[in-house]
Amino acid sequence: MEHRRLGESGLVVSRIGLGLAALGRPGYINLGHADDLQRDYDAAAMQDRAHAVLDAAAAAGVRYFDTARSYGRGEDFLGAWLAARGIRADEVTIGSKWGYTYTAGWRVDAEHHEIKQHTLDTLERQIDESRDRLGEHLALYQIHSATLDSGVLESRAVLERLARLRDDGLAIGLSLSGPRQSDALRRALEVRVGGSRVFDTVQATWNLLERSAGAALRDAHAAGLGVIVKEALANGRLTGRNQSPEFAAQRTRLAQVAARLACTIDALALAAVLAQPWADVVLSGAARVDDLLSNLGALALQWDAGADDALAPLSEDSPAYWAARSRMPWN
Repeated sequence: MEHRRLGESGLVVSRIGLGLAALGRPGYINLGHADDLQRDYDAAAMQDRAHAVLDAAAAAGVRYFDTARSYGRGEDFLGAWLAARGIRADEVTIGSKWGYTYTAGWRVDAEHHEIKQHTLDTLERQIDESRDRLGEHLALYQIHSATLDSGVLESRAVLERLARLRDDGLAIGLSLSGPRQSDALRRALEVRVGGSRVFDTVQATWNLLERSAGAALRDAHAAGLGVIVKEALANGRLTGRNQSPEFAAQRTRLAQVAARLACTIDALALAAVLAQPWADVVLSGAARVDDLLSNLGALALQWDAGADDALAPLSEDSPAYWAARSRMPWN
């Protein structure tokens, strides 16, 4: 596993990291999530499953682990694993996120799974909660799904508090979502407190279907921000489990390139991200060990111009992509 510096933050990450969005709570929008969990939502069983995936990731050299306050018990599961395995803070890089509150009550059929609140009160409450669960391992704290509409990038109180956290040694980042990721990122690059840039990293969606943030991510990387890529598999749409008739032509194209390169479709999609010169780390969102190992196959894949050309037609209109994502059911 190749490791590298995450921009100018000084943090060390593996090229593939593990995100806990699908491991920390019963419900998520990934295709087949219910089957991944075998519909067993007992908290102890879910923690055991999460620890098995974390063990497999660590054994493969994964060093970056990403969670959030809204990922159910994601921080709890991760913190318990770190303690149980005796993993030192300098052996891994842990990132978490604030700004959404988990509201599903450990149910899959909840009316609302999370509530967005980008306020100073939420930041103050959630940084204490994250530190309580992750302790000295917490190295990167990110605004969860920062958008221009939320106003968080204009809130002086929030930005000044983040700047103080950064001055105290915590790297500060933001994650992005929606068709205006690029606009939010370019605004974030301008944010200064006391003459210094607030943000060390950015986490954004980029995949073979949704490429609109590529130019902005390139510019952010050139400016010194570390770049973390999420949803490289488009919540399961870029895997073999996507059997939607509407996706048949795209799936055939993906399968043909995967067959030529002797890899799985999911490894192919992750390799497409790793091939981007601005991408420092791409997250696997696997909820099972076998899926994680399949994802890690991207590391051995020799991406080439033929794959690039063959898969370029998969790119979708950005608003249409995000509209389709919003229709995916929690399961």
